[in-house]
Amino acid sequence: MGCSWISVAVPLCFAVLSVAVAINRHTLAMPPALPTAVGALSLAGMALLWRDISSKVKGDKRTLGSLLSQYVAVKAVGWLGRRERKKLEADTLKVKQVQEETLLKRLQQNADTFYGRKYDFRSVEDAADFRARHPITMYGHYRELIERIAAGEEKLIIAEKPLILALTSGTSGPSAMLLSTKDTNADFFLQGVTVCLDAMRQAFPESDSLQRTTKFFYTPTFRQSEAGIPIGPNSSTPASSRHMLNLYTTPAPAFEVPSEKDTLYLHLLFALKDPSVGTLESNFASTVFYAFTTLQERWQELVEDIERGTISSALSLEPKVRTRLEVLTKPDAKRAAQLRAHFQEGFGGIAKRLWPHLNLVLAVDSGSNQIYGEMLREHYCKGVPFYSPFYAATEGLIGVNLWPQEPDRRYLLCPRSMFCEFLPESSLDDENPQTLLMEEVKEGESYELVITNASGLFRYRMGDIVKVTGFHNQCPIVEFQYRRGQMLNVRGEKICEALFLRALKKAVAQWPGAQLVDYSCAESGILGDSIGGSDPHYQVFIELKGVRNLTEEQRYKLDICLQKDSAVYKSFRIKGSIGPMRVQLVSEGAFEELRKQMMAFTSTSANTFKMHRVLRRKEYAEFLLGKTVS
Repeated sequence: MGCSWISVAVPLCFAVLSVAVAINRHTLAMPPALPTAVGALSLAGMALLWRDISSKVKGDKRTLGSLLSQYVAVKAVGWLGRRERKKLEADTLKVKQVQEETLLKRLQQNADTFYGRKYDFRSVEDAADFRARHPITMYGHYRELIERIAAGEEKLIIAEKPLILALTSGTSGPSAMLLSTKDTNADFFLQGVTVCLDAMRQAFPESDSLQRTTKFFYTPTFRQSEAGIPIGPNSSTPASSRHMLNLYTTPAPAFEVPSEKDTLYLHLLFALKDPSVGTLESNFASTVFYAFTTLQERWQELVEDIERGTISSALSLEPKVRTRLEVLTKPDAKRAAQLRAHFQEGFGGIAKRLWPHLNLVLAVDSGSNQIYGEMLREHYCKGVPFYSPFYAATEGLIGVNLWPQEPDRRYLLCPRSMFCEFLPESSLDDENPQTLLMEEVKEGESYELVITNASGLFRYRMGDIVKVTGFHNQCPIVEFQYRRGQMLNVRGEKICEALFLRALKKAVAQWPGAQLVDYSCAESGILGDSIGGSDPHYQVFIELKGVRNLTEEQRYKLDICLQKDSAVYKSFRIKGSIGPMRVQLVSEGAFEELRKQMMAFTSTSANTFKMHRVLRRKEYAEFLLGKTVS
């Protein structure tokens, strides 16, 4: 990797030197041949530079300025990634020391706040001292203080003014409002983004090219607090990525469109125009999946726009925005004919046919996004590698995936991002549970994460359950298991998302022709009289492709599969304490409609939305009941 920097630095230095010589040749005494020699060397250097750029280019529709800016950005981020990776490797050799340094740094930063004085942060000497004096907390511990910050009070929890009041996705309850700071964003970029890009380029060398990326993300709606602090998601947005928009196929004016549906159409339109797209990217695999389902519905309209050089009149665009976008569209009958032929072949493996140079799908496909990743790999994106780069949340960066090519999504915890404690899974309901530290956890055991972060959360129970699958040097490697609020539990059986999904996939495999599109569950208690009286049970809502009806025998297979995977569930079923599942097949598109309802109700952005696998609101379950077709 060092040689690639030499190939850039040397010609650039010669270029700069030649300019300096040209400016000063009449004022400095130097041999007459020197300027000529330097000029020749600089030309040779620039030729080497251009050769390096040209070797990384795919396609012929890029401007010189666009190529140079991307080239410099890639090299700069590559250098940062290598530097941060070395730091991370060094930190994994001394995890206990690094974790204590991280903790004390966070406490000292906020020692002079109202909260810091209450818990006397300034006198804390080490992790043991901190854990002895500060309780384990949940969101209710902070709610009133955050509301006061929103109203304008300063230095209550953190010393600085928050950049935004960040809304959580609300998968395990109502959305919470957390603080987001400069340190949170800096840690995410340096310790997360740059390290993962370094891992990506090592695992997929072909991704180290000057191809554009199609990034499916949207401009979220922010509201203002009483003190004028923005309230909304803290995920990657077009505004936060404004200096990098030239790396993407979607032009900047498209991000001024407020409608997610219309922005998605523009994402697809400009991606289809460019056959040299190298990466498809989004925060979550679900967003990429929804993009392909929309493409399957609207491909004819998109192809017609490309053929005519127009933008569909069905899009609700401001006249000025439409004009700026139309300037960027030219009739392209040749590309339209190629696309039409590809679509008429069918949608299996369509991504690689549309974009022959596609190297990667970059999106989180673990946890609740697992089924979307699987559907993409099995259908739309056959043959395209996937990389799930981070384990992160509204609370900040938690871990990075240093093993992009492995099928299991494992994340190395970042010891300088947060101070982490671990509640053993067996102690989650204890009144005064005892936590373990990074160096104390055991491989094969599961824990709830308890974090102290850069934005005012101290010994905070995240609700995420992770399994320690190993260690990198001294640092734990984890797999996400489930959210505490997303467990099925009508009699104390505690069926987590991963366990239920495993049983569901086994059942679907026994339904001829069926392909799982989406699912959610509800405990019978939230529906009350609307489903009639019976023993407590699970209502399971499933959207399938290839099947219009399920027999009672097929439905019962799901119950049997879960009994085989969970001895506790089986014992309750045998005793009759839990009734048989009621499996409801819902209409096509039902979950897409539910997704829109959920986002509207929780003010969640499309960039951060995660489907709720266990429905806690009666309205959501009743909506799916109304969409039942079998």
